[in-house]
Amino acid sequence: MERISEINEFLKSHNYSTYERSRYDKFLSKVKFSFTKKCIHITGTNGKGSVANFLYNIYLASGYKVGMYNSPYLNDVKEMIHINNRLINDEEYISLFNEYYDLFLKYDLSSFEIETFIALTYFERSDIDIAIIEVGMGGYIDATNVIEPLLSVITNVSLEHTSYLGRSVSEIAYSKAGIIKEEKPVLIGKLEESALYAVSEYAKEMDAPIKKVNDYHNEHIDGSRVIFDYYPFKDLVINTKALYQCMNASLAIEATQILNEEIPASEEGIRKGLMSNTLPCRYEYINEHLMLDGSHNPDAIDKLCDSLSKSENKPIHVIFASFKDKNIEKMLISLSNLSSDVTITTFDHIRARKEEDYFLYLGDYSFNENYLELIKSKLNEYPDDLILVTGSLAFTGVVRSRLNEIR
Repeated sequence: MERISEINEFLKSHNYSTYERSRYDKFLSKVKFSFTKKCIHITGTNGKGSVANFLYNIYLASGYKVGMYNSPYLNDVKEMIHINNRLINDEEYISLFNEYYDLFLKYDLSSFEIETFIALTYFERSDIDIAIIEVGMGGYIDATNVIEPLLSVITNVSLEHTSYLGRSVSEIAYSKAGIIKEEKPVLIGKLEESALYAVSEYAKEMDAPIKKVNDYHNEHIDGSRVIFDYYPFKDLVINTKALYQCMNASLAIEATQILNEEIPASEEGIRKGLMSNTLPCRYEYINEHLMLDGSHNPDAIDKLCDSLSKSENKPIHVIFASFKDKNIEKMLISLSNLSSDVTITTFDHIRARKEEDYFLYLGDYSFNENYLELIKSKLNEYPDDLILVTGSLAFTGVVRSRLNEIR
């Protein structure tokens, strides 16, 4: 293929499954794949992208050459691959894609498997000091689970992707624990008892030491920032009003302390890295009256609502769209407790809920087919309030790409 737009279309239309590993493993064997770079591997129901972003910026600010692979992308597949604040460029991506294109087709790789292979191959051929790798889904079956990390991180565990990862929190936790490698430490966030037991059992099988994140303290909002303490550091600053980011930042800090001998991070680097911009569509204020947040499961929506209830004094109006496989009942209840004005909508995506998919909820919530006109009308009708766009990272990404049409 000659243009990145062609690759984007190919990947969007291709099978995106991350769940069938046999063909992928045969492909990796055929190309004699190996990954020798130092790396940190991150999984979890929520927060893994933010933890990855904090670690990436901490090590960058500490003077290292750092690669990061995170997903999903919002508009362009190249967004998933960074080295020192530079995205892989069109020519580099096209070259790698074309080099293996025939084998991608022969082994019928999924889009995510292709994206992951290209990212890891790009890092392997680059002169980087460390790579931060975020899983796509789960752990054991994930396409990224072909690396030997210095440290595995499990942020948290709640019910998600139950058709593939398990029907209970403990089964899902055990699946996510699949990124743990033999005798390599694993850092865990605050896990409920059944999840902690499952991860502990897997870690025992791998003879892997478990490290637990400590509590953070004295968190408070100061203007547009959050300030908190995490031992041994005081008055750490995060460039957001999202209080839940304190936990993600704490996990990143603890990871640097665990790896302090292998790849030391300076205190200056930690402080500067935490102050970096958060990822797009994560508690992102476009202006004081429009926020985009890609929370897409009940746990994430609960954290979003809790932070907004503590940081916002103005009335909030919610515009919500979701994928068909998400548990929207709990999400809509939480959002209704936050706002008396929740409108559901749809967007152009094969997995997006259409009006008929919301039939159980149309008696309680109004539906508007045109999300763009809906956002414009809400901004005009409530010029002093906050319009929150949420329910799906893909949805908020689409909205973000069309901001010029909203303003």
